[in-house]
Amino acid sequence: MTKRLPTRLHHNAYVVKDLAQTRKFYEDVLGLPLVATWCEADELFGSVRTYCHCFFELADKSALAFFQFANASDQAEFGPTLAPSPFRHIALHVDPATLAEIEGRVKEAKIEGSYVLEHGYCRSFYVTDPDGLIVELTCDAPEAVSAEAVDFKRKTAHAELARWLAGDHTSNNTYR
Repeated sequence: MTKRLPTRLHHNAYVVKDLAQTRKFYEDVLGLPLVATWCEADELFGSVRTYCHCFFELADKSALAFFQFANASDQAEFGPTLAPSPFRHIALHVDPATLAEIEGRVKEAKIEGSYVLEHGYCRSFYVTDPDGLIVELTCDAPEAVSAEAVDFKRKTAHAELARWLAGDHTSNNTYR
């Protein structure tokens, strides 16, 4: 029996300190339009919580979503608690023209600390939002997303994981 899969990402959600700065970064710099703002007061986890929840749309109609609480204690309780790490980020797929355009807007906005990594199978541009969330904008290498390459990676994914977990940490990135 074939397993049913989710159809797409609906949204990713994060708590932020300042929705005005968040809106400026995601809409003005990255170009994601603000498509919904929900202002709510709900009974959540034993207390009434008042918050604002904003959605910034991607081309496939999925979204990045951000919360800000009205009450400082709610903000402290539910806000970001993990230390920033380059291994904790959201990655968004872009084409080469979009990547170049966003890189230009980041430079124009004078956002410091952005960097590029050439992974071989993709080129990734990393930029940090006002709350320290790292956003990766990635453009796949055409040869890495060919039907043959995708089929090969799908067929070997479990065996490669088992190999690595068994202690063979040899790189299998043939695109570098």
